[in-house]
Amino acid sequence: MSRARAVWQRVPAPVIDIVLVAVAAVDVRVVSMWEHTRLEVALAAVGCLALAFRRRFPLGVFLLTLPIALMQEVAVAVLAALFTLAVRSRNRRLLAVCVVLAAVASSTPWPLATADRTMTLVFFVYGLATSVTPVLFGQLLQAQRDLSRRLVEVEEAREHERTLHAQAVLARERAQLAREMHDVVSHQVSLIAVRAGALQVAAKDADAKEAARTIRSLSVTTLDELRTMVTLLRASGGKTTELTPQPTLADLRKLVASSGTHTELTGELPPTVGTPAQRALYRTVQEALTNVRKHAPGAHARVELWQDGDGIGVTVTNTPPTRPSLSLPGSQQGLVGLRERADLLHGTLDAGPTAQGGYRVRLRVPLSTD
Repeated sequence: MSRARAVWQRVPAPVIDIVLVAVAAVDVRVVSMWEHTRLEVALAAVGCLALAFRRRFPLGVFLLTLPIALMQEVAVAVLAALFTLAVRSRNRRLLAVCVVLAAVASSTPWPLATADRTMTLVFFVYGLATSVTPVLFGQLLQAQRDLSRRLVEVEEAREHERTLHAQAVLARERAQLAREMHDVVSHQVSLIAVRAGALQVAAKDADAKEAARTIRSLSVTTLDELRTMVTLLRASGGKTTELTPQPTLADLRKLVASSGTHTELTGELPPTVGTPAQRALYRTVQEALTNVRKHAPGAHARVELWQDGDGIGVTVTNTPPTRPSLSLPGSQQGLVGLRERADLLHGTLDAGPTAQGGYRVRLRVPLSTD
């Protein structure tokens, strides 16, 4: 059936119109066995020719075919006009009126004369049933087309939704990548810059000073480019799950030992701390020590792990700097990422200067975080 429909849809509309006009004309000529006046023939011809314009003027064409219904009980032209009107109109009242008009025209005796009322009523019911049929088929076709369009719209909406979902996933991955780049790469590059700056000050050989200056300059440039890249990656990002593999609390001592600052690690946490919480604690310590190296040269830092009822946390406090800080680029993306991690774990992050001129970063997360 679908193949036949596909073949029918490939037939040009003008060809269908010509064939329909010819069939309607033959129907009027063959079925009407009695003689007609010139006016009646003219009205029948106009009604048949009007079928060629039924798509543009369905109601007008139907009205032009009504005289044919007066001349014969069942007329192809009237049924075709009714079908086209039912396909293109959504006015149910108009369709009902047209069905009644067609039934009345087909049951009215022509030429007008005294007729048996019973037979007239029978012809009217017969004409009503005949006229309803093309209207029902036309409405069915209209509903099928509407359903097809809605199915296409639903499929397009689903495709759009899949595209948006893929874009959202990509945005979250970009945000997570930006966070990891800042936490990991910035930590190492800033350490290189600090060591190179110290070497530049302490070295006595001119070549060594120049090499240290070059290393420090390249490190600063790398940090600046990293900051720009992180900003771009975070532009359309959002919250997401953590990437793996990730460091845990077991790596804290190694982080403190390689931080390049005088740091003291105190406190312990229970072994039941979830992996996401361990990662958040580690990243908090890493970011805080990185900021100490960048903004508080010569300062002493203290990393304290603690448990408070049903919560655990870490506090990183540093003393005031003992020498001027190096001019290293910063974008505050580290603290933004730490707050995002805290929000994901339903925790809190506080950061700010201390009364002694130092700085403190404090993270607290629920102990039951998985």
